[in-house]
Amino acid sequence: MAQAGEPRYRARQVFRWLHAGASANPAEMSNLPRPLRARLAEESLEIASEIVAVRRANDGTRKVLLRLAGNAQIECVVIPMKRLEEPSQDADLAAVPEDDDAPVEGAPTRVTVCLSTQHGCAMGCVFCASGRSGLFRGLSAAEVIEQVRVARAQLSPGEVLRNLVFMGMGEPLHHYGETARALRVLTHADGMDLSLRRITVSTVGLVPGIDRLGEDFGGKVGLAVSLHAATDELRNKIVPMNARYSVGDIMAALRRYPLPRRRRITLEYTLIRDVNDAAEHARELVRLVRGLKVKINLIPMNPVAGSGLEASSPERVRAFQEAVAGSGISCFVRVRRGDDVDAACGQLALGGEAPAPQLIRGIRRKTQ
Repeated sequence: MAQAGEPRYRARQVFRWLHAGASANPAEMSNLPRPLRARLAEESLEIASEIVAVRRANDGTRKVLLRLAGNAQIECVVIPMKRLEEPSQDADLAAVPEDDDAPVEGAPTRVTVCLSTQHGCAMGCVFCASGRSGLFRGLSAAEVIEQVRVARAQLSPGEVLRNLVFMGMGEPLHHYGETARALRVLTHADGMDLSLRRITVSTVGLVPGIDRLGEDFGGKVGLAVSLHAATDELRNKIVPMNARYSVGDIMAALRRYPLPRRRRITLEYTLIRDVNDAAEHARELVRLVRGLKVKINLIPMNPVAGSGLEASSPERVRAFQEAVAGSGISCFVRVRRGDDVDAACGQLALGGEAPAPQLIRGIRRKTQ
């Protein structure tokens, strides 16, 4: 607005239309003078995005395939929370505060939106489809926010957007600046005015990003860490980035994270058959996290075509959960959402190569 010779308050007016009013059409911005509306129409305020496809799962989950600038194709997921479902039992809604009220009959269906932050991913986790083609580029803050706008348009009558989880394609802390900018815009009082308490950012454990997130947002943003193993020897094989930031480094960062009272850090643990699901792995996990304010979400690995890896059996999942919970640590099994349309954890991808067979064999040889 300054470059256009307009007063500062015009910027706030446009911002409100874009984010609180959810309109990028200058013709609808009735409190702007007509010459300014005409100029904005020429320059265009739209984010270049196109909905390529929307796939609806049997449980009501919707996976939205978006095409962004430069033909970048990414996916975001709209996840309805079942009525009368206890929030703390639903790991897909990791942003729900510990003191949140359970939904009541007749109330709107609360929805979580899972956002992507990159086109592809550079982390290379062996159980996840998102990084099989590598990283093409990071998304701008505007492109992250565009997913929220698109998701809101997908809501059905009786649904209300309640939580955001940065758990889609990509590593949110890999290009921290754009993720932080998106958080500030999404929670701005003149915009969508979403609560930081209802937003969770997931990371494989980029320690500098964890520290910055805690410093910049005072610990109010929910933090989830994709752990998947309690020792460096095993985690190096499952999460290659562990070679740079070890399990010990991550635990130290979690102890520094400025958690508000009554909040906990979420640790995500994908259970892979004959890889990290044995009783000894559960004992190692308990020893690792003792004394930390955490809850553990166990995720039986979702099918990823060509990966050569499989989910742990229900019996082994149950035994693992009982072993951890029996030690006094909150431990839940993630409710699968949208897996019939490849919208569940680890399934967001657009093709690419499977993990190297020799890596898979190496993991299994170590754990058998």
